[in-house]
Amino acid sequence: MAKNRVEAGTGKTTTGTVLASAKSGDPACIGQIPGVCAIDADSNNQAPIYLDGVFSVSVKGVNSGGNSAVAEGDILYYNSGHTPKIDKDNTGVRWGYARGTVGSGSTATINAQVGY
Repeated sequence: MAKNRVEAGTGKTTTGTVLASAKSGDPACIGQIPGVCAIDADSNNQAPIYLDGVFSVSVKGVNSGGNSAVAEGDILYYNSGHTPKIDKDNTGVRWGYARGTVGSGSTATINAQVGY
């Protein structure tokens, strides 16, 4: 189970196709459904994802217009092509909310609430 879970939420999960490289605790999406991998993806790229809760994840202070600081409460997005996969770039899948701050252009591990 994801060791980076800070607040459990309801503990509800759903299982589906995630990135082949997805590991336990990684932000993930099954289509447009945001979550965090509960365990590593299997050989068929299937994994259960937590649908809510607060997790400690890597977030970058950027959006589609360039560098942009992340403030507590900001909407965060998931983009499988970005490193890290969570930022403020609204070209991705709406993933959750920042529960911490990240400087403009910086990357930091903060608490983030998955779901909306």
